[in-house]
Amino acid sequence: MKKIILVGAVAMLGLASCKKDYTCECTATVDGYSASASTTLNATKSDATEACEAGTAGSVVCKIK
Repeated sequence: MKKIILVGAVAMLGLASCKKDYTCECTATVDGYSASASTTLNATKSDATEACEAGTAGSVVCKIK
């Protein structure tokens, strides 16, 4: 019985998503000048990457650091 509980607990930990703090940095470049800003996202890596890259448009490029 203890082995079944242990296996179940390990399986649940493996299925749980791990939220961490990720830094999203966006850089805008216009006429040779650039400016950047960053923000912290507390999410899973895939969700943070998706949210960060959604800010990419035109001369603005956003990446997870």
